[in-house]
Amino acid sequence: MSRIAKRFDALKKEGRSAFVTFVTAGDPDLKTSQELFAGLPEAGADILEIGMPFSDPMADGPAIQLGSQRALANGMTLKGVLALVADFRKTDNETPIVLMGYFNPIYSFGVDKFVVEAKEAGVDGFIIVDLPPEEEREFAIPAKDAGLDFIYLTTPTADDARLATIASKASGFIYYVSITGVTGTASAVASDVEAAVKRIKSHTDLPVAIGFGINTPDQAKVMAGLSDAAVVGSAIVKKIADNLDENATAKDGLVEDVLSYVNELARGVRAASA
Repeated sequence: MSRIAKRFDALKKEGRSAFVTFVTAGDPDLKTSQELFAGLPEAGADILEIGMPFSDPMADGPAIQLGSQRALANGMTLKGVLALVADFRKTDNETPIVLMGYFNPIYSFGVDKFVVEAKEAGVDGFIIVDLPPEEEREFAIPAKDAGLDFIYLTTPTADDARLATIASKASGFIYYVSITGVTGTASAVASDVEAAVKRIKSHTDLPVAIGFGINTPDQAKVMAGLSDAAVVGSAIVKKIADNLDENATAKDGLVEDVLSYVNELARGVRAASA
């Protein structure tokens, strides 16, 4: 059983949803990124979604775009992302790690080489935004053949035929994008999300995670109560940005402030099962 499956299974037995955090690798710098990743599980993160910085992150809003730019400006590469994962695995071999990003850097790196090195580093799965199920041979199939999960996104505009296709190809969990548009720009309506999750679950036994538009502990509580996982990304990345000086350099206390905020969100997720 994969780390992702084990984590969802354990949380189901606890009667609660997972809290998934997103932070871009190398944002705002390598050392700070290492410290953030190391502290996220203790702060309450159940699954780490790690962004692979890319120069044209089309599904991401301004906050994550800026985070990618900061990471790239500080020299972060795919090799560097995998090194961060390997460093994390020296002290934590249980927390699932999902890499999120776009296919172009992976293609340039070499698909087969990347799959091998990602598995060796301790990666558990991928969310590749610009690879739909129709393109599964490009990367999803090689990843799954290596025992790594490939998580697909689905949106409010997906009909039942599309959901059936996604459900038949996905592994690990299904990521429901709760708003139309890019990350960090709006908040979802709970009644709409509840109906969407029920519809997705009619097509699959995989866990369903809700992301895009969760910014507060109260929103995290609501969305966790409607699903198997709540994902928070832009709000955490904004908290990083709030702790940078005019040169985009980390201020003293950045890690502590971000992890404190993550803990508040985690308490919101856990309150959903209270």
